[in-house]
Amino acid sequence: MDIFEAIEKRHSYREKYRNDPVPEEHLRRIVTAGIVAPSGGNGQTTEFVVVTEPATRGALAEIMGSIMCRTAPAIIVCVTEHREIYPGMAFEIEDCSAAVENMLLAITGLGYASVWLDGVLRNENRASRIAQLLKIPDTRTVRVILPVGVPLAPGTRKEKLAFDKRAWFNSYGG
Repeated sequence: MDIFEAIEKRHSYREKYRNDPVPEEHLRRIVTAGIVAPSGGNGQTTEFVVVTEPATRGALAEIMGSIMCRTAPAIIVCVTEHREIYPGMAFEIEDCSAAVENMLLAITGLGYASVWLDGVLRNENRASRIAQLLKIPDTRTVRVILPVGVPLAPGTRKEKLAFDKRAWFNSYGG
């Protein structure tokens, strides 16, 4: 699948996954797509924990409380480090976002599905609980969770506004 097809097909999958394992080779390719993403000042402030071991996945899924995490054969945890790259400027949110989008496209390109989970981490102290479970240092923040697997059911992509409703050449609205 080429990059534009992956962009067109990518959608947020919020259902159960099949029990098929995701090969380590594919997980490495997916995470490498995140590792090579651009980062502010090449700070490379995003790190990744790939959770495939059943007991750890189960504990993580219990914290998350979502069907996606309960059934995903792999879960990628994106971790950021707040670090000034230039005086008064840190880019960990931007760095993580670029990495996650690269990984979502790689996931789609390899025939898997996922969803970007971050808002739920802000409730019930989930980010800290996951950090403790995975032995992530206090100097890092659990920022995004990506369950990965073969979808049990076909997903649907939500309709997007047309180009001329969201983009213009030379001036806004022009």
